[in-house]
Amino acid sequence: MRVTKRRAQTRARLLDAAFRVFAAKGFGPARIEDVCEAAGYTRGAFYSNFASLDELFFALYDERAAVIAAQVGDALTADGPAPLEPSIHAVIARTAATLLLDRDWLLVKTDFLLYAARRPEVATRLAAHRDELRGAIEARLGAVQGRLALPTGVADVPAAAHAVVAAYDGVTVQLLLDGNVPAAREWLTQLLTALLVR
Repeated sequence: MRVTKRRAQTRARLLDAAFRVFAAKGFGPARIEDVCEAAGYTRGAFYSNFASLDELFFALYDERAAVIAAQVGDALTADGPAPLEPSIHAVIARTAATLLLDRDWLLVKTDFLLYAARRPEVATRLAAHRDELRGAIEARLGAVQGRLALPTGVADVPAAAHAVVAAYDGVTVQLLLDGNVPAAREWLTQLLTALLVR
């Protein structure tokens, strides 16, 4: 039990250190030694948890994807067991207000996206992880589908999930440039409204 707990703590510290290193240096220039130094561990500790920096990034990505999917779920069920308002505008407002908009994470994710774009095997893995995020959002939308009246222009829950992810991707680009989180949330509201409301 203690070994398992210690291993989980080591992994968590490596992930935290990697996030800080990737945000400060960029994914490309970062090295395993940088992550180990920031975490206070040896390369042996790194390799007992991750096969490569790519593997570590995907663990970070999955953590953030779980947060985003949970935030969408929370926005959809903010009123508890009572039915949601019939208007989708309330759902859009809650989603835009709660989604993770962390500039450091966006820097890390964008760096890795460029890295993956030049490496087909990494790009394929990243696409699979993004599909899992969309799938998680679809599952949360599907769970409240009976209480959420999607507009006529949105044929199904998968289309709505794609719209959420696409809008999120769009506003994060602007956020990287200007660092204005309130403006990004406003843009996200406008984009989701344009995509989901007919």
